[in-house]
Amino acid sequence: MNGLLKDYEVGDFFDEMFSAPGVVRPHYELVARRLGEMADGELARKCVLAEKSYLNQGITFTVYSGDEGTERIFPFDLIPRIIPAKEWEHVERGLVQRLTALNLFLHDIYHEQRILKEKIIPEEIVLSAKHFRPELIGFDVPKNIYIHICGTDLIRDRQGVYTVLEDNGRCPSGVSYVLENRQAMKRVFPKLFHKYPVRPVDRYAQDLLAALRYVAPHDNPDPTVVVLSPGIYNSAYFEHSFLARSMGIEIVTGNDLLVQDARVFMKTTRGLKQVDVIYRRIDDDFIDPTVFRKDSVLGVPGLIEAYRKGNVNLANAVGTGVADDKVTYYYVPRMIKFYLGEEPLLPNVETFLTSDEAERKYVLENLENLVVKAANESGGYGMLIGPHASREEIEKFRAAIIDDPRGYVAQPVISLSRSPSFCEGGAEGRHIDLRPYILSGEKTSIIPGGLTRVALRKGSLVVNSSQGGGSKDTWVLDDDEPVPESGQMTNPSALRPPPSALS
Repeated sequence: MNGLLKDYEVGDFFDEMFSAPGVVRPHYELVARRLGEMADGELARKCVLAEKSYLNQGITFTVYSGDEGTERIFPFDLIPRIIPAKEWEHVERGLVQRLTALNLFLHDIYHEQRILKEKIIPEEIVLSAKHFRPELIGFDVPKNIYIHICGTDLIRDRQGVYTVLEDNGRCPSGVSYVLENRQAMKRVFPKLFHKYPVRPVDRYAQDLLAALRYVAPHDNPDPTVVVLSPGIYNSAYFEHSFLARSMGIEIVTGNDLLVQDARVFMKTTRGLKQVDVIYRRIDDDFIDPTVFRKDSVLGVPGLIEAYRKGNVNLANAVGTGVADDKVTYYYVPRMIKFYLGEEPLLPNVETFLTSDEAERKYVLENLENLVVKAANESGGYGMLIGPHASREEIEKFRAAIIDDPRGYVAQPVISLSRSPSFCEGGAEGRHIDLRPYILSGEKTSIIPGGLTRVALRKGSLVVNSSQGGGSKDTWVLDDDEPVPESGQMTNPSALRPPPSALS
């Protein structure tokens, strides 16, 4: 190896680019060669170019704590993550299986509750979940789809096995960065990108809109769809506006909507216009002050009444949060067996429930060796990484677990896979995860790849942007157009027959 990768250390982890020190995996050969050919400072200049592009477009996110300021550019690492076609095929099948089971679970717990009656999941686990909504028991959502947009976080362990870290079935964010990262890579590495048969990601907005239109009430053939955002001060507002613009629909806040006669209307310059589907980026608690939090100024009074009467649909459905509760996560493999009669294709991380007396005892005795997570926190908050924690932090979590056993789970420290990332003039291994986005509509579709998040702080296992993480472009390769062998530089478009040969 030479150039940027000459001093790269694989370490005692599964490395995405290297199978052993100095041995590049076949699907990374062209990337490794390009990095080796780069002149000093060339990649740094490309990083500056990408950063300026993000700044000019306002691609930022908001951090609500810390002393580094609230608005930040989303860090973007220019060394891509590459997934071969056969690997991705396995991941896709596992994600479809998992989301199918989660939708069946949500329908069940808001109707017959068979999984509770047959004691596959303890009743108290579901009924005590923070985001279980008894107000929706017996309510039929259109097409029986509860989670229309899911972001399932995957990691690879020391052996390279894809494993589910958690499911995000409420308001999963980050997909806008998938689309923007791809555009940035095409600008800064145009020749390299076109030498790979990379599956496109630019259909996501059309697929999302099709899924939202499919679940319109009363099978309306021409429904009005809007994105409901908390507003410009929300951490993901860039994404809200980006998706609305990409779908060609309106972005609204609670003040732009009103309910009359159990129907939802949007205020326009031409008067009121009825809304059929709301892609809401507001949590349940704030969506309707007449039902949930009375002090919410973000939601729409009367929205739940219109929802229950079948005059508007919400994506994702109210009450889906019980499915991505980190305690419920423990039981997803059982859901798959119960509803589908299948073995899970994507395993869970080994998890200990602190609500179980024996497992709680083990956790309390081993806090310094475990990762502890609050059941309903996200964004890397409410988490203890035992080996890196102070005694004060450990004791704080010990007290919290004893006070609220249902509120926490624990897992072993997982050696997340690493990928070369550009750091301070060279390439160093950084831990990564993967968040694919799964859409449920008339069919289930998955954006090829998803958001690869990077823990840019050396040694860190926390990839969340709010905790100093960044992202990479994720290239899923097309099985029909294999990566050229070493030494060959074939443009994949040359492998396709001309349009006249297609029939």
